[in-house]
Amino acid sequence: MLHVDIPTLAEISRLAEARGEARISIYLPTTPLTQEAEADRIALKNLGDAAIEQLTEAGCDKRQIWPIEEQLEALHDDDEFWRLQARSLAVFLTPERHWTFRLPNSLQATVQVSDRFHLKPLLRAVTFPNEALVLALSQNEVRLVEVFAELPPQEVKVPGMPKDAPSAVGKATIGHRSPAGRLHGSEGEKVRLRQFARAVNGALRPLLSGRETPLVLASTRPVDDIFRSVNTYPHLVDPQITKSPDKMTDLELAEAARPLLDQFYAAQVEELRQLYAVRDSQGRATTDIAQAARAATFGAIDSLLVDIDDVVPGWVDETDGAVRFADGEDATSYGVVDEIAVRAMGNGARVLGVRKADLPEGASLAAILRYPL
Repeated sequence: MLHVDIPTLAEISRLAEARGEARISIYLPTTPLTQEAEADRIALKNLGDAAIEQLTEAGCDKRQIWPIEEQLEALHDDDEFWRLQARSLAVFLTPERHWTFRLPNSLQATVQVSDRFHLKPLLRAVTFPNEALVLALSQNEVRLVEVFAELPPQEVKVPGMPKDAPSAVGKATIGHRSPAGRLHGSEGEKVRLRQFARAVNGALRPLLSGRETPLVLASTRPVDDIFRSVNTYPHLVDPQITKSPDKMTDLELAEAARPLLDQFYAAQVEELRQLYAVRDSQGRATTDIAQAARAATFGAIDSLLVDIDDVVPGWVDETDGAVRFADGEDATSYGVVDEIAVRAMGNGARVLGVRKADLPEGASLAAILRYPL
């Protein structure tokens, strides 16, 4: 079982605003198997030692270094902390405090030392969290099941949710024929199913308000088409479970939903790749890091794909976005593409953390612009 705590976009924004002399970002792959966690502890210690070495070489005040060393040592010695892990661990440290996030996706081991945190690898977990809600919907039953990244699914109790279609419309059965002059037969059944679907949608609205979790529908015709026609939740995905959910367990629904999430995420990336090709022909796209830095600084990026593993050291000017590339990584530089992603997010751009194979021509980033530069 994976134990995850994925950061919210608000948490990432707060981390992005944290600036100071000593900001350490550590990422390392981990194992959820407690008996094998000792190797992960050693990996954290080694990465921590590398960070301290960079701070020392940069001439950082020892009064800034000692508190970081103490926090790293405390993390290393915390048996309970290492007992519950996922596939990767992100650790952010300052002399005053630290943050940890257990992530469901596998990340490369890296340590970055600068005056700001290195946040790009976190975007993978935020972009593709492998979490969803499954709405199991039929005339006989309604269930909302929350699906986690390899954790057991849980049914969500929704206040005001109708138990089934007949109870939603106040009938013993929706197939009941009405007296003469009223809707009846298949026509009347569709009207009542639409009433049922609206009741389900109305019950879900308060619960889903403000969320961006993908909603997967498990249903069959005509209920699925009718619900989609009245749904107001913008994150209902197109792929759906087409098998009747009546006899499916929560676990079976979760297992059926996970490959649909993979399809959904792959479609998102492919959609942006195609849009990039169109905008490139219009002069509104770039893979050039220097151009993307200027665009991010002035709020010109609409959507951005970034390679979560690549690190291009350097600096980006705060006022005009001009880039200076560094010869190598040290405590005075930072990841330029990481800074571009943070600035783009701050200006309302959609930012997706992907692998290099998802980017045009193996670039470090691909920016779709709001207007030509």
